[in-house]
Amino acid sequence: QVRLVESGGGLVQPGGSLRLSCAASGFTFSSYSMGWFRQAPGKEREFVAAIRWSGTRTYYKDSVKGRFTISRDNAKNTVYLQMNSLKPEDTGVYYCAADRMGMQPTGIGGYDYWGQGTQVTVSS
Repeated sequence: QVRLVESGGGLVQPGGSLRLSCAASGFTFSSYSMGWFRQAPGKEREFVAAIRWSGTRTYYKDSVKGRFTISRDNAKNTVYLQMNSLKPEDTGVYYCAADRMGMQPTGIGGYDYWGQGTQVTVSS
């Protein structure tokens, strides 16, 4: 069974940091590009960050560049999202996703598997 399990979300003050983790199983993790998306209440799901299978290419939403860092450890079948200098507009449910083809890593349509999400709330 394919599983993507996110963890590390929570409540944090503006300017704080969180590290999200996504543990994968049931497929060949090292052959997939991985992405992070987020969705605020009443809003559409949006791209946040992605990383190619080798870890040598990364992609970011413009508003998180310089604050967020995506990484992966293929030996542990895990992808991470380090989030620093968090802002209230970063609030939402964060989803981990896996993409076998990896043709359009910033697009939602190409991803094959999705996790259940983890809540991130940035508020004072």
